Amino acid sequence: MKNIIVVGAGYVGLVTAACFADLGNRVIVLDIDKSKIEGLKKGVLPIYEPGLEEMVSRNTTAKRMDFTTSYPQALREAEYVFIAVGTPSGVDGEADLKHVQQAAEAIAEAMTGPLIVVNKSTVPVGTGDWVADIIRAHQSKPIPFAVVSNPEFLREGSAILDFMNPARTVLGSLDPEAVEKVAQLHLPLRAPIVVTDLRTAEMIKYASNAFLATRISFINEIANICEALGADVKEVANGMGYDPRIGRTFLEAGMGYGGSCFPKDVQALAHMAAEKGRNPQLLQAVMDINADRTRLLMERVHELLGDLAGKDIGLLGLTFKPNTDDMREAPSLEIARRLVKKGVVVHAYDPVGMERARDMMPELIMAEDPYALAEGCDALIVCTDWNEFKHLDLSRILQMMKQPVIVDGRNIYDPVVLTRLGFRYRGIGRGYGPDGSPIEEVETEAKVSEK
Repeated sequence: MKNIIVVGAGYVGLVTAACFADLGNRVIVLDIDKSKIEGLKKGVLPIYEPGLEEMVSRNTTAKRMDFTTSYPQALREAEYVFIAVGTPSGVDGEADLKHVQQAAEAIAEAMTGPLIVVNKSTVPVGTGDWVADIIRAHQSKPIPFAVVSNPEFLREGSAILDFMNPARTVLGSLDPEAVEKVAQLHLPLRAPIVVTDLRTAEMIKYASNAFLATRISFINEIANICEALGADVKEVANGMGYDPRIGRTFLEAGMGYGGSCFPKDVQALAHMAAEKGRNPQLLQAVMDINADRTRLLMERVHELLGDLAGKDIGLLGLTFKPNTDDMREAPSLEIARRLVKKGVVVHAYDPVGMERARDMMPELIMAEDPYALAEGCDALIVCTDWNEFKHLDLSRILQMMKQPVIVDGRNIYDPVVLTRLGFRYRGIGRGYGPDGSPIEEVETEAKVSEK
């Protein structure tokens, strides 16, 4: 059993702490937000993540997991300190490291014995060296420590699965002994461990997220072309995905990427490149394509409804992806803002995200379920691909709507099926002819039978 401190009670911090505790370690979660810590002590989590509440409860009951706001109390017997605080985008797109700096200073002032400080937060290349300098500068007396970079690759909605079954663990440090000790923490996960230097480890994180964001923007660009040429982007992506050099993941055309990682990480990497005199053309194109998604979706709404003033439009889903309550950079919010500016009465339903969304946009009218949302609406816009939306009684939805219009921002429905039901439907790159009319009756024969 190792003594681990995790600084930060957000998505990454709580998942990291709970999973290490579940592996048999003693873990203390430290956060300066008193209300957050008091809530955790009572079993109230500040975030929604499938399976996390049960895991935290189990390990708290087993006394492998505790919570505090006190650095001296937490660091009394600590061997490892994981920094998992937020690094939001700054004014120019750079990562804001104020929380990392505060954590490093507090660790230095409270530590009483040798420590391994592990950067879990997504931080700019060179931050590991910077954190080491901060700790040295703020120690009351010299105490040995090492800094290791261990970037996270957790997907919201499947973060526990990702932690317990990682594709790889990346560790970066100039201290071989420290790397070996952090590697030992991860050995029970039985995944490849990539050992490199601090800066390379930090870069692996940014490069990975930038590549995945690029795939999303690429398939959205292809979707735009499909619409112009009358092809179906879902079948295009499916056909591409059989090629092992390409694969199928992150080739879902739609409203673009959002959340706490891709937007800020691509922007931060582009900022780092520009600061060093490089011209990150591809990264800029990725961001431009993504930013244009909401405008293009609004064009579809206008095509089907004309003047939007006074219309009632419902948003199916609010969170940036399913299985999370995270509203950060959610495309639904930009869609809602654009609709409100056009004089639309905006209704919304989301299985878990409505409370957070209400705080961000009080003018949204929340519905108790998808059917209540549909009642009296001139159109529905699918903003999040929650599984429950894929299995709605669409005939019932049709009867409840003022106008049978669905704009499918996540391509969860079949255009042919919905058109035959009587809907006026628009998806993303779903086989429209050059004149913009849907190709309704022609089923593609490009599907490959899987045996």
